Amino acid sequence: MTRIPSKDQILDWLAAHPGASSKRDISKAFGLQGGERIELKRLLKEMEAEGDYSRRRDPVVPAHDKFAPVTVLAMLAPDANGDQFAEPLEWQGSAPAPRVLFVPAKGDAPLAAGDRFLARMSEVAGDDYTWEARLIRRFGEAAHRVVGIFRKTAEGGRITPIDKGADREWRVGSGATLSAREGELVEAELVGPRGRMGLPAARIVERLGDPSEPRAVSLIAIHQHGIPDDFPDDAIAEADAATFVPDDYGVDLAALPFVTIDPSDARDHDDACFAEADEDPANEGGHILWVAIADVAHYVRPRSALDAEARKRGNSCYFPDRVVPMLPDRLSGDLCSLHEGVTRPVIVARMKLDSAGNKLGHRFQRGRIKSVASLAYEEVQAAQDGQANARCAPLLAPVIAPLYAAYASLTRARAVRQPLDLDLPERKIELGEDGKVKSVGYRARLDAHRLIEEFMILANVAASEELERLRRPLLYRVHEEPSPQKLDALREVAQASGFTLAKGHVLKTAHLNRLLAQAEGSEFDELLNITTLRSMQQAYYLPQNLGHFGLALRSYAHFTSPIRRYSDLIVHRALIAGHQWGDDGLSPADIEVLEETAQHVSETERRAMLAERDTTDRYLAAYLSERVGSEFSGRISGVQRFGAFVKLDETGADGLIPIRDIGREYFHYDRDAQTLRGADSNMVLSIGQRVTVRLAEAVPMTGGLMLELLEVEGSTLPRSGTKRATKPGGHRLAAAKARERGIARKERRERKR
Repeated sequence: MTRIPSKDQILDWLAAHPGASSKRDISKAFGLQGGERIELKRLLKEMEAEGDYSRRRDPVVPAHDKFAPVTVLAMLAPDANGDQFAEPLEWQGSAPAPRVLFVPAKGDAPLAAGDRFLARMSEVAGDDYTWEARLIRRFGEAAHRVVGIFRKTAEGGRITPIDKGADREWRVGSGATLSAREGELVEAELVGPRGRMGLPAARIVERLGDPSEPRAVSLIAIHQHGIPDDFPDDAIAEADAATFVPDDYGVDLAALPFVTIDPSDARDHDDACFAEADEDPANEGGHILWVAIADVAHYVRPRSALDAEARKRGNSCYFPDRVVPMLPDRLSGDLCSLHEGVTRPVIVARMKLDSAGNKLGHRFQRGRIKSVASLAYEEVQAAQDGQANARCAPLLAPVIAPLYAAYASLTRARAVRQPLDLDLPERKIELGEDGKVKSVGYRARLDAHRLIEEFMILANVAASEELERLRRPLLYRVHEEPSPQKLDALREVAQASGFTLAKGHVLKTAHLNRLLAQAEGSEFDELLNITTLRSMQQAYYLPQNLGHFGLALRSYAHFTSPIRRYSDLIVHRALIAGHQWGDDGLSPADIEVLEETAQHVSETERRAMLAERDTTDRYLAAYLSERVGSEFSGRISGVQRFGAFVKLDETGADGLIPIRDIGREYFHYDRDAQTLRGADSNMVLSIGQRVTVRLAEAVPMTGGLMLELLEVEGSTLPRSGTKRATKPGGHRLAAAKARERGIARKERRERKR
């Protein structure tokens, strides 16, 4: 009986033994001798020709932060563009693992988030990724789930996914419907083989109710992105058993008039602040700034059920109609919330500032405070502007005015430091009592907001510097500078707009701020702000310090929100261990998996961002669905081969003008210049152009908007060159989106050949 292993067995063994890849290693592992080794050599040559094997003797994860030709990966959830990225199960490089785009071959069965697979790797020069992976074989599969609308059939039913990128239905057998009703929103998981022909077989695991209910919008995103929204019983039991801190807990800071300043509808208050003039004659014009943060580590102990669930969630998720918290409400809304007039445990950063806003020193303490007031941004700003209400009037001189004085000094330090100064207003969706969108606008940006923001940034800097002084491990908040490719793209947009971003020097945020200042007030103001934002890398967490480019800071960590971010809880525990404040500090087990924790919380943060964005898109589509046929002004925010994206002025919603609906002529796509140019008319569509569009289609279930182009920069399109928009239809929009993503992926693959 032959002992020659199969190709799959060899690949599995190579993946499990990254340090051994020679023929001798493989022969020894499978006990091959004599003629069997000759057969193995022939088999390895075949695999080498197919790209599945390399005879190199260096480890499978080689030096210089590169992947081996064959690597085991785990699939991530699709991003906002429908692309799927994967991550290595093991990464031994010195830098964070590179982004890996999964490129499916024709006929490949789909991979779900969490699926592990063996992949053939190739290095590329993508816009935001540097490696591509192609499937060799799949390992054990994660349960693949879908959220969609159930339609009854004689054999059971069909599920139409609500995901924008889904292009086929799922079939449900008669015994797997869970008694779902026609048109009901359901969650189902794959039970049949993911074959190349026919529809995937599924069983319904949960009925989610009426999809037309306004408050189902965020529920869809929660289920679609796999966000845990139910706490296990043991975590709830631990939270319910928690008690108030004793009167002798830590340092007594109750005499200091701390206040919390938050949105008017905030349910929890995890940070409080107080400032006073420094009485040290050697620091004339200086201040003492106190920032107190809820001591979540006192209640959420390492290796507890609460800790396991908080780590699993990674962060809280915020939607217009609900919050999915990281911690049960007993903690997030009560014991760990710095409510007015009650004693709460905190970790406090006491920071000494000079008159120019430079931090001269800091000290951390663990203790208890009693907030004198829970204030809203608007009333604090009104008080500072001379219109104090009854709550703020007695606090104006002793509390509010010193806070603004300390903030004024920090603005001077900020002007010297020059963090990236983007002007991108935050969109605000207001819901009525019926759960429907009442209005869409933009949040006011007050000095009260900036004040708290600067205080929190300074406290975060102090925390990272303190842990470095103590030589304690921590999670840094890392933000790397833009890639050369993205900088070149930004430079081209700037030059096309008549501005300059010089080459040949080490990029600093001051250079970008200079560009934004040039464009301020011009017709290209918004364009340059959006393009600059898109050139930025995404911030993430890492146990190593790579600095924070956007904030222009050498060392930065997240310390100020342990109620809603697990990364901050890690920093709190590191401070507790470093100062030997108790037995609830960062444990050896925590330290051992710090790299894994950093990667996990970075992923949960991205998951929350996608879910929140999807929810916003669906609410906006629902809000605009009653205005199909109306005309809107906007600006082109993106250009692809398949059409142009437009951001509408009124709501900030993004819609697509399909290339087929722009004109009957052929449009040439210039990827580098980000333009579409008509072959006959020579009409050019480019990022930043002002346009007038007609809303042709709005599908609340997917959040998709289809637009018809009417005017470009005030010039009406010739009627003979335009096509009439087709009738609304959710399936047509979803299919179009899927085709567009397919074209984009195909285009990327062709460029890399």
